[in-house]
Amino acid sequence: MKKIGIMGGTFDPIHYGHLVTAEIARHSFGLERVIFIPAGIPPHKDNSAVADYLHRFNMLKIAIESNSYFELSDIEIERQGPSYTFDTVSCLKEIWPATEFYFISGADAVLEILTWHRASDLLEICFFIAATRPGFSLENLKSVLKALSAEYIDKILLLEVPALAISSSDIRHRVGLGLPIKYLLPEKVERYIFDNSLYQKG
Repeated sequence: MKKIGIMGGTFDPIHYGHLVTAEIARHSFGLERVIFIPAGIPPHKDNSAVADYLHRFNMLKIAIESNSYFELSDIEIERQGPSYTFDTVSCLKEIWPATEFYFISGADAVLEILTWHRASDLLEICFFIAATRPGFSLENLKSVLKALSAEYIDKILLLEVPALAISSSDIRHRVGLGLPIKYLLPEKVERYIFDNSLYQKG
């Protein structure tokens, strides 16, 4: 059975933390490839504050072009309405029925998994790789997992990532203040941000 990773999120913008996590997950769990899927309409965010989908898609395309194991999908912008993970994984299951899917996310996001749309159904059709960040307490995650049945707990896998405390929100904040963002994300993505005047105030 094939094993494919899914890296979903807003990617506003994509940065090295995303890329390192995807590559380590691919290697650690023997994934054939990792598909990056930027959210069309993020259900848990104020969409007025999110960069246009086309910009986020273009930055992702630039960032992953050198890795032959990474792919990009526009499945969530093609589908109308909010970008729910369950709907996305269900669509991929129809395309590749004999495949195990591994949704890669930060462990802090997995803490909120029980609040996700059709969370229990989602855990039936895919695994979750919970990537830990510097300073993250596994005890918090374990306490949340206690609320899940044993079959679902086994579907959540922990992954330690090198100490990269980079966040998209911090990058946006730094751009707004005129602070450097070099070495936080690929150089071509940095150039794209400034060429298109993204995240700048005034």
